Amino acid sequence: MEQLCYLALSVLLAIVVLYGLLELHYFLRMCLCVLLARFVKRRCHILDATTVNGLCLTNDVDTLLYHMNNARYFRELDFARVDFYERTNLYRTITGMGGSVFQGAATIRYRRFIRPFHRFNIVSRIIYWDEQSLFMEHRFVRPSDKFVHCIAICRQRVIDVSMEAVMAELLPRTSSNGFRATSSPSLAAPSAAAAVGGISNPAMDTSLAENGHGSTGGATGATPTTATAHCLKLKPSLPPELSKWIEYNDMSSKNLRSGC
Repeated sequence: MEQLCYLALSVLLAIVVLYGLLELHYFLRMCLCVLLARFVKRRCHILDATTVNGLCLTNDVDTLLYHMNNARYFRELDFARVDFYERTNLYRTITGMGGSVFQGAATIRYRRFIRPFHRFNIVSRIIYWDEQSLFMEHRFVRPSDKFVHCIAICRQRVIDVSMEAVMAELLPRTSSNGFRATSSPSLAAPSAAAAVGGISNPAMDTSLAENGHGSTGGATGATPTTATAHCLKLKPSLPPELSKWIEYNDMSSKNLRSGC
């Protein structure tokens, strides 16, 4: 009996240490999120919106114990991205093509706080992509009346693979939600810089491209393949507010490289 008590105390102490040093519940929840997305939830088209559920707990609130801490919103996005990556097969497609993906930038607009012990949903979807990046919108929505608490925009950077090629691989002939992109001259006839890896914003100088990845030499004027043409057909137009944010990020990267 005494040995069982020592064993129970040791297990309890180990759990406390793990929670204190590793924030164990975060990793447990992440594992659960991956398992549910991979084996339980239905598969989604790459242009579909996915939803994950959340609950504001005591470890999520700020020092005033009044609402969810602002930094916690970004951590909740980890679970939303993993769910989206798994259900759309996005991550495995990127790694299968020899590439990798990481968070390049994020911006968030808070509209109304989330109180402790209140439920929320995170609705995630792709709003744009270019040769190097994927742009996702995440909305924190109140389940009862669909009120949007805040909106986050994240830029997922891909390396060693073209994001256009990844999307051409994932986009079937028709999307499952009937999505149709708004046609625009810039999408119907993409510039040479965008076709060979330049920045997607035509108003920007290529010298401002993220991490120095400007337009590179290549076969310009080549006839697009059937997959590429289909990808362009479904590709949404670049929202003006997103264009400004891309411009800001590219200018910021240039300033950092120049030592400012």
